[in-house]
Amino acid sequence: MRVLMAQPRGFCAGVVRAIEIVERSLEKFGAPVYVRHEIVHNRHVVERLERMGAVFVESLDEIPDGATTIFSAHGVPQSIIDEAVSRGLPVLDATCPLVSRVHLQGKRYVARGRTLVLIGHAGHPEVEGTMGQVGAPVHLISTVEDVQRLDLPADTPVAYVTQTTLSVDDTRGVIAALHEKFQDLEGPDVSDICYATQHRQSAVRELCEVVDLLLVVGGRNSSNSNRLREIGVERGLPSYLISDGSELDPTWLKDVKTVGVTAGASAPEELVLDVVEALRRHADIQVEQMDGVHEDVEFRLPNELRAPPTRAAATSDQ
Repeated sequence: MRVLMAQPRGFCAGVVRAIEIVERSLEKFGAPVYVRHEIVHNRHVVERLERMGAVFVESLDEIPDGATTIFSAHGVPQSIIDEAVSRGLPVLDATCPLVSRVHLQGKRYVARGRTLVLIGHAGHPEVEGTMGQVGAPVHLISTVEDVQRLDLPADTPVAYVTQTTLSVDDTRGVIAALHEKFQDLEGPDVSDICYATQHRQSAVRELCEVVDLLLVVGGRNSSNSNRLREIGVERGLPSYLISDGSELDPTWLKDVKTVGVTAGASAPEELVLDVVEALRRHADIQVEQMDGVHEDVEFRLPNELRAPPTRAAATSDQ
């Protein structure tokens, strides 16, 4: 049985940065450090950081005075930031820079007098953070039908922003519906959606053309992982979202000659390899890497956590 590995897959730069913020905070300030919400949506990642001394909470009320506090990669509403400031909590913000960019886009549109529409999923922490950052009413939609239900005159100056982890195809359709409904519409191009979302979805579409079964490694509550599985379903493939190799059902492999494996942006490579080993226990497999985009994006850490320059580097800079 062939096992084709999507490229790219797994961790994106925003996730790498968020996890490193927690790890370096533990090294610098000692345990415990408190993280509001799961740093990323992956149970294995969260449990590993818990073993290192991170404490995950849903409310700042659960954080002791003076304790190092970290905001998750998904971002937080402004009210949470204000609460942390009022309490004097030392905060490190692990919000993905691409999510922060959406916040800034929304604020700029509102400042120009536009009614803001957010394309996203209700209840997702990124959506809650964005809606709480804009400082004005936000109309949340997720489907073309939601666009039709917007009770706004056609000549309303409207702008839209998007949740970064949505399906590019789904977003394109909703944006087209907005253009049909409103005469004065502004918003970022679909190509401005998170690079990692685009790359992983494009790789899965290519994968689906040549495999009989799709396995997506990721958390159940991971939006981008769920979108990857849905792409396989839309292609008519048996497609499953699993967190690790223990969840592989051998009955899925009956009459399967080629398995495609990918991973959501918050799933570490070790879990992908765990799934491959699970496949190896049930079949004689040949593992191949697909061609694809090689990502080299890196996001800077907060100033407090950056390593000081070495003596040689400092000397050469003078």
